[in-house]
Formats: sequence, structure tokens, C-alpha cells
Amino acid sequence: MKRPKPIKGIKKYVRRRPSIQEVVREPTAGGVVYRKGKTGKLEILLIQDAKNRWTIPKGHIEDGEKADETAAREIGEETGLTEVKIESWLGKINFRYRRQNSLVLMTTQIYLVRALGDTDALVKEDWMNGIKWFESSEALDEIEYEDIGKLILMALKRIREQGKQK
Repeated sequence: MKRPKPIKGIKKYVRRRPSIQEVVREPTAGGVVYRKGKTGKLEILLIQDAKNRWTIPKGHIEDGEKADETAAREIGEETGLTEVKIESWLGKINFRYRRQNSLVLMTTQIYLVRALGDTDALVKEDWMNGIKWFESSEALDEIEYEDIGKLILMALKRIREQGKQK
């Protein structure tokens, strides 16, 4: 049987990525941070990442740290809000991405977090493109990740339920 001739110039269009050499697990935690705004409306705090996507503050869990402790620490580091109250666990998000020769499996624990104290004293980190309080409906429109949007909806439901109990 005769072998087919290779197509000239095809290598220019087809890039082979190196195979995955390792799987890395990265546990992270963050929160849906909320407050009652000056007008009395519920507001959600979002950060804009380096790719201009609006999301919630979150980061890596350090050795010996609990997920809720990480959420509070990362919120403080990324937003400047040091007075926060972790109210409840909302759920977790699992996703994966490729980093060079590694497959990164990230699990993010998400909490409902009430901002206390001076909630206007926001300080964004250098890598961020923005940080802003959004009315809840606007936050849902701005959020770039569907799974985080679902957790924001769950957070809003919990906040409503808490209001009815008081």
C-alpha cells in the first residue's frame, strides 16, 4: 500500500502542544461580598481581573489555613475591606485549565460575606483593572462566569431569607 504524500506547509498551521506532564490541585476560597448601599439597596462587590472580566475576590488557601479564613484574608488583601463577617458557605466551583505542561484542577470554596465598617474604603491590588460596588441586578449582568453568577443568585436568596427572619 502506498503512503499518502504529506501536505506541504501544513506544519505552519498545526501546532502541537507539549503533553501534560503533571496534574496540579489548587484549592482556593473567596466570597460574594455584600452591603446595603447608601440608598438602602443591596450591593455586591466585584473586582475586574487583568483580562477585564468582573468576578468575586478569591485566592489560594495557604498551608494550615481553613477555607473561610482564606476567604476573609483574600477579601482583605484584594479589596482593602478588613472588617467582614463570613455568614455562610454557598458552594464550590471546580474548573480546570492548562498552564504550560500542567493541568491545573482548581476548587474554589465560596462564602456569603457581609462587609462591615467603612465599606467605601476600597483598595484594589495592582494586578486588578477595577473594583466596584454594583447593585445586585447589575452585578449579575456584569459577572463573566456563569457558575459564579449562580452562586450570587444563591447569595441573594440567602440574604432575603435572613431579612425575613429578623
